[in-house]
Parts: sequence; C-alpha cells; structure tokens
Amino acid sequence: MDRGNESPADRAASPAPRPLRSVARWFDASAAAGDGKAAESPDAVDWARIVPFIGMHLACLGVIWVGVSAVAVGVAVALYVLRMFAITGFYHRYFSHRTFKTSRPAQFAFAVLGASAVQRGPIWWAAHHRQHHAHSDQPGDVHSPSQRGFIWSHMGWFLTRGHFAPDLGRVRDLLRYPELRWLDRYDILVPFVLALGLLALGALLHRYAPGLGTTGPQMLVWGFFVSTVACYHGTYTINSLCHVWGRRRYATGDESRNNFLLALITLGEGWHNNHHRYPMSTRQGFYWWEIDVTYYLLRLLAFIGVIWDLKPVPREVRESHTAVTT
Repeated sequence: MDRGNESPADRAASPAPRPLRSVARWFDASAAAGDGKAAESPDAVDWARIVPFIGMHLACLGVIWVGVSAVAVGVAVALYVLRMFAITGFYHRYFSHRTFKTSRPAQFAFAVLGASAVQRGPIWWAAHHRQHHAHSDQPGDVHSPSQRGFIWSHMGWFLTRGHFAPDLGRVRDLLRYPELRWLDRYDILVPFVLALGLLALGALLHRYAPGLGTTGPQMLVWGFFVSTVACYHGTYTINSLCHVWGRRRYATGDESRNNFLLALITLGEGWHNNHHRYPMSTRQGFYWWEIDVTYYLLRLLAFIGVIWDLKPVPREVRESHTAVTT
C-alpha cells in the first residue's frame, strides 16, 4: 500500500511506534503527518528534527581531525555558491514567486540542485515563503523577528512541532508535478548522494593525486558539512537580519530592509525591502549599483535558452520611494 496517497487522518489511524516514526521522518517527510502533538504543543521543540540539525553543526568540528587543504576549501566555497544560487534563484525566485519560466525537465533539475542545500524540498520551501509574504511581520508570519524574536525567526520556527508543516493550499501549482512531490517527500536523498559523492571524490584524489593533500573525510567535512551549515545561516539571515538591520527605501507595511553585506553573502537576497516592494521581479537589486549575483546568473541562463520571460521591475515601482530610511 502506498502510504504517500493516504490522508493525514488515515495515517493517524494506524500510527507506527513512536521511535520508528521519529527515525522514519528523517528519510520520509510524510512520516511526520498525523503525529497529533503539533496541535497540543506547537511551540515545543521537535527533538527528532533538531538532533540531525545539531549533528550537522557538530560535524563541522571534524576540521580539527581531518585538517585543511586548498582543494577541500575550494570545493566548500564552490558548493556554497552553487547551492546558495539554487536556493535564491530557483527555490525563491522561481518556485516561490514564478518570476521566470523554464521547461519541466529544467524545473526538476533546478529542484534537485536546490534540494542539495539541505533546506527540504521546493514545495515545502515555497509554501512557507508564500505564507511569509501573505503575512509579513504579522501574526501569521511564521518567522518574523518582530513577532517572535530573532532566534525564532532565524531557525527556531522550523525546529518546532507546530510550525514545520506547510500550508499546501498555497502551492497548488507545484503539487500537480509528481516528481516535485516525490522530491519533497524524500528530500534527504539528494544531500545523502552529495555527501557520499564528496567522500568518494576525496578518496579518489587521495589515491591518484596525493599532492593535493586531501582525503575522503576531509572532503566530506569541508565540502558537505561546513559548506552546508554556512549556506544554512546565510539563507536564514534574510528571515532574521533583513527584518531588523538595514535601510528601508519603500514603505512596504513590514520591517523588510535592504542590506548590502547580506546581499553579498546571499548573492542578491539582501535587497529584501526591494523584494517586498515588488516580489514578482526576477531582479532584487533594483539599481545597477545594487549587486545581485543571482540575477546575473539567471540572465546568463536566459541567454543560453534554459529559462525565459524574466519579469522586470516596472519603472514606476522602482522609483516610488516612499519609505523612511532607518
């Protein structure tokens, strides 16, 4: 029987033993449905979810034992940039806001690339982000620092029982693609394959190019764990820091702010007040001096025909400066 087609009520009627259910949710996102605890204590920490998250951070301490090499650090930086681009360009500007178009095969390829950043599947990500825009810095915003505090907005919200599950009614356009639903359900698969590939790459380089000074464990720690955790917190700053630190060009009705430093760290997402002024634009750095690396890379993909119909910022929108500048 395919439990992926069951309703949450069906799954709740015949639950697996609690320890098995806790482990199962690491590999199958649908296993968390029907738990019953979310409604009882929505703000309680979900330890079955937080243990792997903490483990990712602790694994970074492995640099003490595996050492460092130029090639391992280079791979870590390259994977940070690639996966940050996958989150900003595809999870955010494509899946969440549909600011450009592409083919169905390319859509799935972008989704797989985004899943490698270990921020769950594109449907989960887009559903939460669309809710954020619908209720930005209001009680319905699940990760607003003005509502629940900085740590909550940065990472606390997705580690609790009641705020992890998305409102799938906001992403009906994505739910019609079975390949995206599959990727959302087994979102751990892509990161697992990436980690295994990095371990194998390091082992091969150690054997056939020992002069590079790297090993399998070193490549795993730097290329996967360090790079992933850096990508985590780079992404999270947009939910947290970009609603408390920076300048507001536009009166958007929330606390979204533009921040040059965060724009560099996140390849353009730091122009967050711009984004909240006009979320449908592919470009978030509205002016030439506002560096938006994600937009430049998307333009390159458009040039070679992988994506098309990039939505611009209307001039009247860009020039309607009506905000305080704090």
